Amino acid sequence: MAKLFFRHGVMGSSKTANALMVEYNYYEIGKKALLLKPQLEKRDDEIKIRSRIGLEKECEYVEDFVKKSDDEIKKYDCIIVDEAQFCQKSDIEFFLHVVDDLNIPIICYGLRTDFRMELFPGSMWLLAWADVIEEIKTVCWCGKRASCNTRYTEDGKVVREGEQVELGGNDRYVSLCRRHYKEGNLGPNFKNR
Repeated sequence: MAKLFFRHGVMGSSKTANALMVEYNYYEIGKKALLLKPQLEKRDDEIKIRSRIGLEKECEYVEDFVKKSDDEIKKYDCIIVDEAQFCQKSDIEFFLHVVDDLNIPIICYGLRTDFRMELFPGSMWLLAWADVIEEIKTVCWCGKRASCNTRYTEDGKVVREGEQVELGGNDRYVSLCRRHYKEGNLGPNFKNR
């Protein structure tokens, strides 16, 4: 029986690299997996999933996938979604249809919370409905488990208010443990990033 998976982690926890490796594992055994991402994630101006370490692969948009017929979707052995936090409730409902009615597993990767420690819409529905929820872990500068996505300014101040979605990478975000998030402490090597 197929399942809906939600693999979440803070920024820098290798979610995208993991998604790309899972897709390759399917390919390697002669199976066909489809990579997806929401249109909102357009950092690269390409329809690709790209990890920080340079792995990349072409993908499709979630918004196009949910318009496909069941027969088109049945060509795949697995669906892999990156940046799933940007999905809408209706997208997650469609994923449930694919899993429950077409018996095709869907593995979603994404952030659980934003820089204010509030749930993203896609993550909220995945936490509510996923069959399997797994955390992909990484560490804070202090060595403890990082659980907070932290947005910061150029001069090193932690941002606590603003728009939920502001795309960026290491130049705007860092993952911290809850203690250092609350303190606003980006670490002793912040200037060297």
